[in-house]
Amino acid sequence: MDVNLIFKIAAIGIITSVLSRVLYQSGKDEIAVITGLAGTVVVLLMVIGMISKLFDTVKTMFQL
Repeated sequence: MDVNLIFKIAAIGIITSVLSRVLYQSGKDEIAVITGLAGTVVVLLMVIGMISKLFDTVKTMFQL
């Protein structure tokens, strides 16, 4: 696992939370929720890619 991926996920989380907080305080609640969901989806897509690589490695290792 690459350490850069962990930093990317942390950066996305920090940016999303700060942006959502600013949007909530300015009264744009709907956009803040959409921003939070978008950040979550981006991180999930990154994790799904890692899980896919893990399954491919397991298949190769056990010759399935």
